[in-house]
Amino acid sequence: MRSMKQSFLLIVIIWSLGISAQEPLSLKDCYILAEKTFPLSRQKTLLDEKSSYERSEIKTSALPQISLNGSATWQSEVIKIPLEMPGINISSPNKDQYRATLDVEQLIYNGNSISKRAALKDAETLSDQQQVEATLYGLKNRVNQYFFNALLLQEQAELLEAKQKQLKARLEEVASAVKFGALLPSEKDVLQAEFLLTRQEVTRVKKDKETALHQLSSLISTEINSAVRLEKPELSVIIPKGLQRPELKLYTLKNEELTQRQKLIGIENYPRLSGFAQAGYGNPGLNMLNNNFDDFYMVGARLRWSFFDWGRTKDKKQALEISKEMMIAEKETFVLNNNIEMQQALSEIDKYHALLEADQEIVDLRQSIVASSQSQLKNGAITASEYLTEFNKLYSAGINKKLHELQLELAKANYRIVQGYP
Repeated sequence: MRSMKQSFLLIVIIWSLGISAQEPLSLKDCYILAEKTFPLSRQKTLLDEKSSYERSEIKTSALPQISLNGSATWQSEVIKIPLEMPGINISSPNKDQYRATLDVEQLIYNGNSISKRAALKDAETLSDQQQVEATLYGLKNRVNQYFFNALLLQEQAELLEAKQKQLKARLEEVASAVKFGALLPSEKDVLQAEFLLTRQEVTRVKKDKETALHQLSSLISTEINSAVRLEKPELSVIIPKGLQRPELKLYTLKNEELTQRQKLIGIENYPRLSGFAQAGYGNPGLNMLNNNFDDFYMVGARLRWSFFDWGRTKDKKQALEISKEMMIAEKETFVLNNNIEMQQALSEIDKYHALLEADQEIVDLRQSIVASSQSQLKNGAITASEYLTEFNKLYSAGINKKLHELQLELAKANYRIVQGYP
């Protein structure tokens, strides 16, 4: 009985302790690597760079606009003065005319449109960046799936190796009994076959773990050696303090973006006042009656005011207001669905807590049965096949307990992600 308890304790120790020679990899590490290395994460930097250039372009609207213009024309008719006076000859302009000008225009007032365009651009950038954050946050569900799949295979491989050691110990005992004629050689063969089958299962599970690690490696864009040891997370269930999902911040930023668009639309019909200056050289100059090349200049101000637009501005604002209402409805739908997911996750947590309580009772009973069977096998009271039946039931009970432990942690991890506290 003491030997069986010590053996089972060895199994428990192998479950719970890591191998120091292996590199540890935690679930949190995988979250961080997935967010940092996933190709989409580069968009944050690109969005910043794009916004910088766009803001710079907006600011240039406040600078003087300089243009160089030139023209050469021939026209079929020119102005004529129908006046004839003795001694006075007023010639008409030439039909071929030439002009080169340098024009400068400076915006003076346009309803502060430049700052409002810049504010809109900032709002768009923040919204786009938060969209990236929300998308990257969704990777955590996939990380959970791959990580816990690999972790279960790791735990299963360790448990199989512990089972293999137990079988080896029984083989040595039975071999000794066969040598002294206490048991038939066939009893040893039964245990040997189970030992080989278990070793084969260890190989299969380890290969499956390598495949699962490869999937995880692809997701986090980091090479994972098969010797890496995955750390079993011990997560707590956080008491709800309100959702912290990045999608909620995204809805807020989208709403702010729509508000900035409304403000920009509101100044479309504001008067536009600008000053201008023009210097040029041409034939004719400003004096149309002088047929010689001449330089000229002029300065002044321009006012443009589209005070009536047939209600277009009002319609645009109303359309954006409806978009805001749609955003609110989308946010409410998200919160509703998220709350449903939280309740489902909590139910999963409660379920696995209950299963684990039963698992421990089952393991204790199986442990007692196997200890009795082990003694009976040594005394020849039962066959090796009968012993293996009980021994495999203990192993199955241990596997179920380990599976439920990991499923409980997975349920906790999923709950924290749904809630926004990964």
